[in-house]
Amino acid sequence: MRRMIIAGNWKMHTDIEEARKLTLGVVEKVGGKTEPAVILCPPYPMLPAVKDIIEGTTVQLGAQNVHSEDKGAFTGEISTDMLQSVGCNFAIIGHSERRAIFKETDEFINKKVLKVNSSLMIPILCIGETLGEREEGLTFQRVEQQIKDGLNEVVVTTGNDIVIAYEPVWAIGTGKTATPEQAEEVHAYIRELLGEIYTPEIAQDITIQYGGSVKPSNASELLGQPNIDGALVGGASLKAEDFCGIIEAGS
Repeated sequence: MRRMIIAGNWKMHTDIEEARKLTLGVVEKVGGKTEPAVILCPPYPMLPAVKDIIEGTTVQLGAQNVHSEDKGAFTGEISTDMLQSVGCNFAIIGHSERRAIFKETDEFINKKVLKVNSSLMIPILCIGETLGEREEGLTFQRVEQQIKDGLNEVVVTTGNDIVIAYEPVWAIGTGKTATPEQAEEVHAYIRELLGEIYTPEIAQDITIQYGGSVKPSNASELLGQPNIDGALVGGASLKAEDFCGIIEAGS
């Protein structure tokens, strides 16, 4: 049975005290929950502080990015070994901001997925179409390309080996949200693709999150869809009350 996973992507927000306060707020409200699984993805400098606070709770730690190499002359980058050493269980890969701002290609994203997949961490592979692609009727074509390229040669033997996050780019940080029906349609298509790449049985067990202006007021309807198994939350994860409201909707 697939897991419901709610992950908070703090992006480039919080200083050390803000990170501690936010983490404490989350732990106080949901630190003992086992369902849904809760992941916090703070900026790199905050990882150790957040880890200290979530120690002994059910809240898990994730990274916002990772490099495809183990070590070397890659100034400003961070490896899977480094992330594991501070307690990360998950790594976000291929977020639309990495694709658009930092020009990460499907090929490079695939290398990252392969690297994380071979570690003790679980990759959260982000995919999603732009507004222009949706308006041109290219949603399914773009999603298929990102799925097939991102998972090229990636070995998945159980549904727990990977998480997919569908984030329509036009809904990220804009206040716009895909309707539950729009999101479900794409999620169902993604699961069908995963069944072709792996097996239908494995595909049924893979968590597919939705991301894009998720908030407490729309979370229940989104998370109630048959193929939506959680959320990758941006802005709303920066307020413990809002983030925990989304977690409650997934309970």
